[in-house]
Amino acid sequence: MTKQAKIIGTVVRYAILILVGVILIYPLVWMVGSTFKENIDIMTGGLRILPPEGRWRFDAFESAWQLSTTRNMIFYYMNTMRFLIPRVVGTVLSCTLVAFAIGRFSFPGKKIFFTIVLITLLMPDLAFRIPVFILYSNLGLVNTFASLYLHDFLGVNSFFVFMIIQFMRTIPRELDEASVIDGCGPLRTLFFILVPVLRPIIITVGLLTFMWGMNDFQGPLIFLRSPENNVLAQGLRSVMEAYEEVPHFGRNFAAAFMGLVPTIGIFFLCSRYFVDGEIRSGGKE
Repeated sequence: MTKQAKIIGTVVRYAILILVGVILIYPLVWMVGSTFKENIDIMTGGLRILPPEGRWRFDAFESAWQLSTTRNMIFYYMNTMRFLIPRVVGTVLSCTLVAFAIGRFSFPGKKIFFTIVLITLLMPDLAFRIPVFILYSNLGLVNTFASLYLHDFLGVNSFFVFMIIQFMRTIPRELDEASVIDGCGPLRTLFFILVPVLRPIIITVGLLTFMWGMNDFQGPLIFLRSPENNVLAQGLRSVMEAYEEVPHFGRNFAAAFMGLVPTIGIFFLCSRYFVDGEIRSGGKE
Protein backbone atom coordinates (compact mmCIF):
# COMPACT_ATOMS: atom_id res chain seq x y z
CA MET A 1 0.00 0.00 0.00
CA THR A 2 1.37 3.36 -1.03
CA LYS A 3 1.84 6.27 1.35
CA GLN A 4 -0.94 8.21 -0.38
CA ALA A 5 -3.39 5.32 0.02
CA LYS A 6 -2.56 5.08 3.73
CA ILE A 7 -3.20 8.81 4.17
CA ILE A 8 -6.54 8.55 2.37
CA GLY A 9 -7.54 5.54 4.47
CA THR A 10 -6.63 7.39 7.68
CA VAL A 11 -8.62 10.48 6.63
CA VAL A 12 -11.66 8.36 5.77
CA ARG A 13 -11.51 6.51 9.10
CA TYR A 14 -11.24 9.69 11.12
CA ALA A 15 -14.01 11.33 9.09
CA ILE A 16 -16.32 8.40 9.85
CA LEU A 17 -15.39 8.47 13.54
CA ILE A 18 -16.03 12.21 13.76
CA LEU A 19 -19.39 11.82 12.00
CA VAL A 20 -20.47 9.01 14.32
CA GLY A 21 -19.26 11.00 17.34
CA VAL A 22 -21.29 14.05 16.29
CA ILE A 23 -24.40 11.92 15.78
CA LEU A 24 -24.00 10.34 19.23
CA ILE A 25 -23.23 13.56 21.13
CA TYR A 26 -25.75 15.79 19.36
CA PRO A 27 -28.84 14.72 21.42
CA LEU A 28 -27.01 15.61 24.65
CA VAL A 29 -25.89 18.99 23.29
CA TRP A 30 -29.41 19.70 22.00
CA MET A 31 -30.86 18.82 25.42
CA VAL A 32 -28.49 21.26 27.18
CA GLY A 33 -29.29 23.98 24.65
CA SER A 34 -33.01 23.40 25.11
CA THR A 35 -32.75 24.26 28.80
CA PHE A 36 -32.39 27.90 27.70
CA LYS A 37 -35.39 27.85 25.35
CA GLU A 38 -39.04 28.71 25.68
CA ASN A 39 -41.49 25.86 25.11
CA ILE A 40 -42.44 27.19 21.69
CA ASP A 41 -38.79 27.24 20.58
CA ILE A 42 -38.28 23.66 21.77
CA MET A 43 -41.33 22.43 19.86
CA THR A 44 -40.72 24.38 16.64
CA GLY A 45 -36.94 24.88 16.63
CA GLY A 46 -36.16 21.58 14.94
CA LEU A 47 -32.46 20.68 15.10
CA ARG A 48 -31.43 24.15 16.25
CA ILE A 49 -29.36 23.93 19.45
CA LEU A 50 -29.52 27.49 20.80
CA PRO A 51 -32.63 29.63 21.21
CA PRO A 52 -33.27 32.63 18.96
CA GLU A 53 -31.66 35.93 19.90
CA GLY A 54 -33.53 37.72 22.64
CA ARG A 55 -35.47 34.60 23.71
CA TRP A 56 -32.99 33.07 26.15
CA ARG A 57 -34.36 31.72 29.42
CA PHE A 58 -32.02 31.22 32.41
CA ASP A 59 -34.25 29.89 35.19
CA ALA A 60 -34.43 26.22 34.13
CA PHE A 61 -31.53 24.94 36.26
CA GLU A 62 -32.59 26.89 39.33
CA SER A 63 -36.13 25.56 38.99
CA ALA A 64 -34.94 22.00 38.36
CA TRP A 65 -32.58 22.03 41.35
CA GLN A 66 -35.58 22.29 43.67
CA LEU A 67 -37.32 19.15 42.44
CA SER A 68 -40.15 19.47 44.95
CA THR A 69 -41.39 21.93 47.55
CA THR A 70 -39.41 20.23 50.33
CA ARG A 71 -36.54 18.37 48.60
CA ASN A 72 -33.81 19.53 46.26
CA MET A 73 -31.37 17.67 44.05
CA ILE A 74 -28.89 17.11 46.90
CA PHE A 75 -31.49 15.06 48.79
CA TYR A 76 -31.96 12.72 45.84
CA TYR A 77 -28.22 12.51 45.14
CA MET A 78 -27.54 11.46 48.73
CA ASN A 79 -30.32 8.86 48.76
CA THR A 80 -29.03 7.43 45.50
CA MET A 81 -25.50 7.12 46.89
CA ARG A 82 -26.85 5.32 49.97
CA PHE A 83 -27.60 2.26 47.88
CA LEU A 84 -25.33 2.82 44.89
CA ILE A 85 -21.95 2.85 46.69
CA PRO A 86 -22.65 -0.47 48.51
CA ARG A 87 -23.97 -1.92 45.25
CA VAL A 88 -20.76 -1.04 43.39
CA VAL A 89 -18.57 -2.42 46.19
CA GLY A 90 -20.63 -5.60 46.51
CA THR A 91 -20.77 -6.24 42.78
CA VAL A 92 -17.05 -5.73 42.21
CA LEU A 93 -16.00 -7.82 45.22
CA SER A 94 -18.40 -10.73 44.76
CA CYS A 95 -18.10 -11.00 40.97
CA THR A 96 -14.30 -10.94 41.21
CA LEU A 97 -14.32 -13.76 43.77
CA VAL A 98 -16.74 -15.88 41.70
CA ALA A 99 -14.76 -15.28 38.51
CA PHE A 100 -11.53 -16.21 40.31
CA ALA A 101 -13.04 -19.47 41.54
CA ILE A 102 -14.35 -20.44 38.10
CA GLY A 103 -11.43 -19.16 36.07
CA ARG A 104 -8.52 -20.41 38.17
CA PHE A 105 -9.68 -23.58 39.96
CA SER A 106 -10.78 -27.04 38.86
CA PHE A 107 -13.60 -28.72 40.76
CA PRO A 108 -16.31 -31.31 40.02
CA GLY A 109 -19.17 -29.87 37.98
CA LYS A 110 -17.25 -26.74 37.01
CA LYS A 111 -18.46 -26.78 33.39
CA ILE A 112 -22.05 -27.35 34.47
CA PHE A 113 -21.84 -24.52 36.98
CA PHE A 114 -20.34 -22.15 34.39
CA THR A 115 -23.05 -23.13 31.91
CA ILE A 116 -25.72 -22.24 34.46
CA VAL A 117 -24.02 -18.88 34.98
CA LEU A 118 -24.18 -18.23 31.23
CA ILE A 119 -27.82 -19.34 31.00
CA THR A 120 -28.82 -16.72 33.54
CA LEU A 121 -27.62 -14.09 31.05
CA LEU A 122 -30.65 -14.96 28.92
CA MET A 123 -33.15 -14.40 31.73
CA PRO A 124 -34.86 -11.00 32.10
CA ASP A 125 -34.12 -9.01 35.21
CA LEU A 126 -37.81 -8.95 36.14
CA ALA A 127 -37.72 -12.74 36.58
CA PHE A 128 -35.44 -12.21 39.59
CA ARG A 129 -37.26 -9.19 41.03
CA ILE A 130 -40.33 -11.15 42.13
CA PRO A 131 -38.59 -13.89 44.20
CA VAL A 132 -36.16 -11.32 45.64
CA PHE A 133 -39.08 -9.10 46.65
CA ILE A 134 -40.83 -12.03 48.35
CA LEU A 135 -37.61 -12.94 50.19
CA TYR A 136 -37.02 -9.37 51.37
CA SER A 137 -40.65 -9.05 52.43
CA ASN A 138 -40.28 -12.10 54.66
CA LEU A 139 -37.04 -10.67 56.08
CA GLY A 140 -38.60 -7.25 56.70
CA LEU A 141 -36.16 -5.48 54.39
CA VAL A 142 -38.68 -3.82 52.06
CA ASN A 143 -38.48 -0.02 52.20
CA THR A 144 -34.83 -0.15 53.24
CA PHE A 145 -31.84 0.70 51.06
CA ALA A 146 -30.36 -2.71 51.89
CA SER A 147 -33.01 -4.29 49.65
CA LEU A 148 -31.36 -2.59 46.67
CA TYR A 149 -27.81 -3.86 47.24
CA LEU A 150 -27.75 -6.81 49.66
CA HIS A 151 -27.98 -9.45 46.91
CA ASP A 152 -25.15 -7.77 44.98
CA PHE A 153 -22.71 -9.14 47.59
CA LEU A 154 -23.60 -12.67 46.41
CA GLY A 155 -22.17 -12.50 42.89
CA VAL A 156 -25.56 -12.46 41.17
CA ASN A 157 -24.49 -10.55 38.05
CA SER A 158 -23.43 -13.29 35.66
CA PHE A 159 -22.57 -10.78 32.91
CA PHE A 160 -19.83 -9.22 35.02
CA VAL A 161 -18.63 -12.64 36.17
CA PHE A 162 -18.27 -13.66 32.53
CA MET A 163 -16.43 -10.43 31.66
CA ILE A 164 -13.92 -10.89 34.48
CA ILE A 165 -13.35 -14.55 33.57
CA GLN A 166 -12.63 -13.59 29.96
CA PHE A 167 -10.21 -10.89 31.09
CA MET A 168 -8.57 -13.28 33.53
CA ARG A 169 -7.86 -15.72 30.72
CA THR A 170 -5.45 -13.17 29.23
CA ILE A 171 -3.31 -13.32 32.40
CA PRO A 172 -0.63 -16.05 32.34
CA ARG A 173 -1.10 -18.76 34.94
CA GLU A 174 2.61 -18.54 35.64
CA LEU A 175 1.82 -15.56 37.87
CA ASP A 176 -0.37 -17.78 40.05
CA GLU A 177 2.26 -20.51 40.16
CA ALA A 178 4.99 -18.03 41.11
CA SER A 179 2.87 -16.65 43.94
CA VAL A 180 2.25 -20.17 45.28
CA ILE A 181 5.99 -20.82 45.26
CA ASP A 182 6.44 -17.61 47.27
CA GLY A 183 3.98 -18.93 49.86
CA CYS A 184 0.81 -17.05 48.87
CA GLY A 185 -2.58 -18.64 49.44
CA PRO A 186 -5.51 -18.26 47.00
CA LEU A 187 -6.81 -14.99 48.47
CA ARG A 188 -3.37 -13.40 48.65
CA THR A 189 -2.76 -14.46 45.06
CA LEU A 190 -6.03 -12.85 44.03
CA PHE A 191 -5.71 -9.55 45.87
CA PHE A 192 -1.95 -8.98 45.62
CA ILE A 193 -1.11 -10.57 42.26
CA LEU A 194 -4.21 -10.67 40.05
CA VAL A 195 -6.24 -7.66 41.18
CA PRO A 196 -3.57 -5.10 40.10
CA VAL A 197 -3.59 -6.72 36.65
CA LEU A 198 -7.40 -6.92 36.67
CA ARG A 199 -7.73 -3.20 37.44
CA PRO A 200 -9.13 -2.22 33.98
CA ILE A 201 -11.94 -4.78 34.09
CA ILE A 202 -12.66 -4.11 37.78
CA ILE A 203 -13.03 -0.40 37.04
CA THR A 204 -15.22 -1.27 34.05
CA VAL A 205 -17.49 -3.40 36.22
CA GLY A 206 -17.71 -0.64 38.83
CA LEU A 207 -18.42 1.99 36.19
CA LEU A 208 -21.17 -0.02 34.51
CA THR A 209 -22.72 -0.84 37.89
CA PHE A 210 -22.73 2.85 38.78
CA MET A 211 -24.24 3.88 35.44
CA TRP A 212 -26.96 1.24 35.54
CA GLY A 213 -27.69 2.02 39.20
CA MET A 214 -28.13 5.73 38.47
CA ASN A 215 -30.66 4.80 35.78
CA ASP A 216 -32.44 2.16 37.87
CA PHE A 217 -36.04 3.23 38.32
CA GLN A 218 -37.77 -0.14 38.61
CA GLY A 219 -35.80 -1.36 41.65
CA PRO A 220 -36.44 1.67 43.90
CA LEU A 221 -40.05 1.76 42.70
CA ILE A 222 -40.59 -1.84 43.85
CA PHE A 223 -38.57 -1.94 47.07
CA LEU A 224 -38.79 1.62 48.44
CA ARG A 225 -42.19 2.81 49.64
CA SER A 226 -41.77 6.01 51.68
CA PRO A 227 -41.06 9.42 50.05
CA GLU A 228 -38.11 9.88 52.44
CA ASN A 229 -36.33 7.06 50.58
CA ASN A 230 -36.93 8.35 47.06
CA VAL A 231 -33.84 8.27 44.85
CA LEU A 232 -32.81 10.42 41.89
CA ALA A 233 -34.70 8.44 39.25
CA GLN A 234 -37.92 8.84 41.23
CA GLY A 235 -37.24 12.54 41.78
CA LEU A 236 -36.77 13.09 38.05
CA ARG A 237 -40.00 11.26 37.37
CA SER A 238 -41.88 13.44 39.85
CA VAL A 239 -40.67 16.69 38.27
CA MET A 240 -41.51 15.45 34.78
CA GLU A 241 -44.97 14.30 35.84
CA ALA A 242 -45.77 17.39 37.90
CA TYR A 243 -49.20 18.73 37.04
CA GLU A 244 -48.90 22.15 35.46
CA GLU A 245 -51.22 24.05 33.20
CA VAL A 246 -48.21 24.97 31.06
CA PRO A 247 -45.30 22.52 31.58
CA HIS A 248 -41.77 23.89 31.41
CA PHE A 249 -39.90 21.50 29.12
CA GLY A 250 -36.61 23.35 29.62
CA ARG A 251 -36.78 22.62 33.34
CA ASN A 252 -37.33 18.93 32.61
CA PHE A 253 -34.27 18.87 30.35
CA ALA A 254 -32.23 20.67 33.02
CA ALA A 255 -33.25 18.12 35.66
CA ALA A 256 -32.37 15.25 33.31
CA PHE A 257 -28.97 16.77 32.56
CA MET A 258 -28.15 17.25 36.25
CA GLY A 259 -29.05 13.61 36.76
CA LEU A 260 -26.50 12.68 34.07
CA VAL A 261 -23.64 14.80 35.44
CA PRO A 262 -22.27 12.22 37.96
CA THR A 263 -22.33 9.45 35.36
CA ILE A 264 -20.69 11.60 32.69
CA GLY A 265 -17.99 12.79 35.09
CA ILE A 266 -17.10 9.31 36.31
CA PHE A 267 -17.14 7.92 32.78
CA PHE A 268 -14.60 10.48 31.52
CA LEU A 269 -12.39 9.92 34.57
CA CYS A 270 -12.37 6.15 33.98
CA SER A 271 -12.72 6.05 30.18
CA ARG A 272 -9.17 4.78 29.58
CA TYR A 273 -9.69 1.79 31.88
CA PHE A 274 -13.19 1.24 30.49
CA VAL A 275 -11.97 0.87 26.91
CA ASP A 276 -9.07 -1.38 27.96
CA GLY A 277 -11.38 -3.57 30.04
CA GLU A 278 -13.93 -3.93 27.26
CA ILE A 279 -11.29 -4.88 24.70
CA ARG A 280 -9.32 -7.36 26.82
CA SER A 281 -12.43 -9.05 28.28
CA GLY A 282 -12.87 -10.61 24.84
CA GLY A 283 -9.39 -12.18 24.88
CA LYS A 284 -8.63 -15.89 25.02
CA GLU A 285 -6.20 -17.86 27.08
